[in-house]
Parts: sequence; C-alpha cells; structure tokens
Amino acid sequence: MSKELIELSNALAQATDHAAAGVVAIHTERRGSSSGVVWRRGVIVTSEHALRRDEEIQVTLPNGRVVSATLAGRDPSTDIAVLKCAEADNAVPDFGDVATLKPGSLALVVGRTRASGPVAALGVVSLVAPDRRTWTGASLAPYIRLDVGLQPTAIGGAVIDAHGAAVGVATPRFTRFGAIAVPASAINKITDTLLKKGRIPRGYLGVGLQPVSLPGALRETLQRNEQTAAIVLEVHPGGPADKAGIVIGDILVAIGGHPITRLEDVQSVLAGDAIGKSLSLQIVRGGSVQERTIVVGERPHGGE
Repeated sequence: MSKELIELSNALAQATDHAAAGVVAIHTERRGSSSGVVWRRGVIVTSEHALRRDEEIQVTLPNGRVVSATLAGRDPSTDIAVLKCAEADNAVPDFGDVATLKPGSLALVVGRTRASGPVAALGVVSLVAPDRRTWTGASLAPYIRLDVGLQPTAIGGAVIDAHGAAVGVATPRFTRFGAIAVPASAINKITDTLLKKGRIPRGYLGVGLQPVSLPGALRETLQRNEQTAAIVLEVHPGGPADKAGIVIGDILVAIGGHPITRLEDVQSVLAGDAIGKSLSLQIVRGGSVQERTIVVGERPHGGE
C-alpha cells in the first residue's frame, strides 16, 4: 500500500475516533439500534423515522454506559428528533462550515452500535443545492446529498467533513440512493424549537386539496403558463379557509402572490413564520376569478 493511502487511512480512522466521542447508539427495542449525535450538552439529535417509540428510549454512550433518554420532540418534515439525556455530556467536538462542501468533497458518516462501538461510512458529496424542498414540504438550505451507503445502525449519525468537523446529521429518508445531510443550521433551529415547544409549529389553511388541470381558456384568462392548480375538496369548519369564505370546488391558483401548481407550493408558504399573517388568495369559482384574504392559522397539534 502506498504511503499516501496509508496516510489517508490513518486520517479517516482518526477522524472517526474523534467524532465518535460525541456519537451515541439509540435503541428502543431488544434488537437493533440507530445513531444519534450529542449536539449540545444533555441534548441528542437523531433521525426521526428511525426512532420507533416515544418512551423507554435507551442510549449507549461512548463509554459503554446504557442510560435512559426522554423525547423532547419530533419533526418528521426534516426527519429530526431531539432527545434529552443528562448523562450525554460529551457534545460533538467540532462543527464545520457547510459552505465549504462541494460536489466531490469527501464526507464521512460516523455512527455507533449498541454492542460493537463506532461505525463509519465513507462517501462523497454528490450534490449541493442552495435550497431544495423535500417531499414533506420542508426546506433544507443548503440541500446536501451524499453518495454513501448507510447501515441501519449509522442512520442519524454525524456527517463529518474533510476537516474532521460535523456539518449535519445523515438520513436516507429523502433520497432513493445514498443519504441527505440535514445541515447544522437547520438542526439548531429545530432543536431550539423542539426544546421550547415540543413540536414545530406549522401553518394551516384548513382545506383538503388535490391537483387539477386548468383548461387553456382559463389559463388565458389568468394570463399564466402553468397548466395545473389545486382544487378544494374539503373545508374544515371554523378553519382559516372557512372564515375566508372558501368553499368546496374552488380552484386555488395563487397564494400570497405565488402561483400554485402542486400541493408542495401551498406547503412552502406555510412555514412557522407565516402563522398569523394575512395572505391574498386567488381562486376560480364558477369560471370567474376572485380574490380572497386568509389568515394563516397554526395546525392543531396532531392534526392534518
């Protein structure tokens, strides 16, 4: 083996050992586990979809001790869950700058198993986009895709850059191949909110929608090129849409001045900071274009 490869191998092993000091194994069942990152002293961040239960959560610390943790909250839209564990006092050593990541950059995912210790997967950054929405409607900025294969035990592990610093948490939830690195900036905001409120506030219009094609004549009337919009199939009594006078059969073509071509376009304007704001609605009712104003509500806890 060449000297360069030996040096690379040693560097990867050292980076894994360094990062693993802040990575734990999380287990809620008799067999199997996923990984979590001690993001702050007493606070663990992990993959939401890999956390099978809300109670009886156990954590294997880097020193091998098995302790209990409690759920602070979940955010399925970004696949992040936050746990509180007083014994998890060894936070991830270093945080990196995601702005330095480029396609082709090396990325190391470091996790931990409940019995065998640290696990690592080496790959490259395959895509970096300034901002992209997942199929859940959540916005990740930046959106970082990794060409790396994850064992189930490594899901929720720390994504480590070439400097050996953590830049996010790994999840395969939003891509068919490889994994996504949920960036540290997003994790910090999610963690703050979940620790404070136990949930992520979501905007709420109080309607059930379905995509619908727009006839050519209607598109000409609207002076728009988009061929689809969203039709209202349900209006929740007493909800924001009901108060705004929206009825079943209305076609929603724009909200807040943004054209609606698919359901994700509606979700994109319903972030937490939209709650309580008045937004303009452009609808089509009976072939005529009408304007409405709606006040974005907060989605009832556990509601759709």
